[in-house]
This record gives sequence, C-alpha cells and structure tokens, in this order.
Amino acid sequence: MDVPTKCFVQSIYYGLTIRAGDPHPPPNSPRWQLHRRRIHTLVITLYLLYTIYEADYDLQRHGDFYQSLGVPFSASEREIKSRFRRLAALHHPDKVSHFGEGVGGGGGDAGDFFIRLKTASDVLTDPAQRFAYERFGPDITAWRNCVTLRDYVWKGLQTTVIPHYAVAAAGLYGLGLLGYLEFGRYWRWVTLLILCAFEAHTVMRPRFPAFIETLVNPFLVHFTPHAPYLPFQVVALARRVAIAIYIAFGQLGPILQAGRNQEAAAGERALQQNLERLEHTARFMDTDVTRLMELEMAPFAGDPEIVKDMRSKLKEWLVQNTIRADPMVRDALGRSLQKRRVDAPAGARGTR
Repeated sequence: MDVPTKCFVQSIYYGLTIRAGDPHPPPNSPRWQLHRRRIHTLVITLYLLYTIYEADYDLQRHGDFYQSLGVPFSASEREIKSRFRRLAALHHPDKVSHFGEGVGGGGGDAGDFFIRLKTASDVLTDPAQRFAYERFGPDITAWRNCVTLRDYVWKGLQTTVIPHYAVAAAGLYGLGLLGYLEFGRYWRWVTLLILCAFEAHTVMRPRFPAFIETLVNPFLVHFTPHAPYLPFQVVALARRVAIAIYIAFGQLGPILQAGRNQEAAAGERALQQNLERLEHTARFMDTDVTRLMELEMAPFAGDPEIVKDMRSKLKEWLVQNTIRADPMVRDALGRSLQKRRVDAPAGARGTR
C-alpha cells in the first residue's frame, strides 16, 4: 500500500477503536508505528487469503470430469459408462439442436458439452488415463505416445513437476545472488522442498493423499456445498499457497523484523535509562552517607586516638553484623567447626 492509503486506513481504524474526544497516538510515535504495522500486516494477510480463495474458486468453476458426469470418485467403469449413455441421450447435439430450433437454439454449446462428456467418459474408463487425470489434470488428454501408467507418470513428471521446480529453484538462487529475497531465504527453500516432496508423493502414490481422502473431502461432502478435491486440484492450490507464502516473506517479513528491532531498541533505551537512574541514586546515597559519617566524626576530629578507636570498633561492628551474618559465611564456619570436632581425639572438649 502507498502512504496515503495507509494513512486513510489507519484513520478509519482509529475512528472505530478510539472514542470521540480521546486523543489519537501522535504520528511516528511507538504506538502509532505499532498500529501501522498491524494494519499493514492485516491488509496483506487478507489479500493473500483472497488470492487463495480466488484460486479455489477458479478450480471449482472449471470443475472436473467427475462433476461433469455426476459420478463419485469411487465410481466403477460400468457406472461411468451407464451414466454417460444417459447423459448422451439428453445432451446429444442433434437432439438438442432439433428441440432447440423453435427457440433459436443451436448446437454449439451443446456440442461442446457433449464433447466434454465423451472425453470424460473415455478418460475415466481407462485405468491409466484415469490415474493420470486425477494427478495431472485435463492436460493429459493432449499427451501422445502414452499408453501405460508408467508412461503417463513419467510424462507428467517431465512436463509439469520437474520444469516447475527447476525454474523455481533457479529463480530463488539467482535472486539470492543478486541480493534480493534476503529475508526468510532459508524458509523459502524449506517451503519449496516441502511442496516438491508433497507433489511428488501425490502424483506417484496409488491413492489420494491421506488427509484429503480421510479428512478434507468427507468434511466438504457432508457439511458444505463445496465439491471434493482431486489430487491435481490440491497440487494447484498448494502451489498458490506457496506463492502466497513467498509474498508474505517479502512483504510481512521486513515489517515484523522492523517491529522487533524497534521493540529491542526501545527496551535497550529503557534499560539504559533505568541504569542511569540507579547510578544517580547510588551516587546520591553515597554522598549522603559520607556527609553523615563526617557529621558523626566531627566531634572527634581533633583527637587521633579516639578516631582510631572509633574506626577499630566500627570495623569490628561491620565484621560481626555484616560479614558473619552472611549465610554463606555462617555455613562455611559451621562446616569448619564440625570438621574440627570430627578430627578431635576421643574425650576432648568440644566433641559433643
């Protein structure tokens, strides 16, 4: 966001959170800067969440072959063929065009829909193509020279997985050499490696990802109108989430780091001020104690013997009431006396 937009949003925030008549935090004050960082973080987070929602919306809008035929993911080959025959009887271009002539209808859209139904039926009734479609999406219909499951998986790795992560890794490395993406560099690489491992695991295992098959899809089916996910949709959504994470590192990372630096600097300044106050108090008390000692010794200033005697008595008082009263000194003296009693010969005084 630019500066005027930030100021406008921050003024709205203060209008909602601060009562009329109460003072607002002064501009550039620590509290004002804290509120600005929070607003900036909230706006960027909402934008990234919206991009993820938009990606999910596009996936659901385009649908999948299972939705086109109206069959579940577990449908058998026989069920898929039976469903296609019923739909073909209803949506065949000749029949739709014949019944639609009187209302100005044509066979264009109906033809496209019928072709989609035919493609869906052909793909889902072939085990190898069905496996490949669920993991790589509708692009597999354009792949040539692919017959077996191994052919489709290898083709998918060559065309969608390996190039994507090779370009992403080269981009991260190149931008790092140029001095960009300094903040969160380690976590960017960790995110890329985790996503790559997840996608490789998703496209090569015989079943759907466990958390999708046992948690996400059952929840969507039973509690929401949202269609369940296929693996290629999960991969597409995970890639968009990874991009959002990269943007968050670039946009939110410096803001959070600046906030921590500012808080650390404020804490250091507060500590320094407390130490200065403590030093001033100690110096003031030392001056008062010296003045009191001078007042106490003033009557004896002309008699060196009395001054010497007073110093010796003061020293003895300090030893008796300060040093020997210390718990560590008392404990050491107790252990020493106990050792003497243990080492003394039998019958000697002080052994009991």
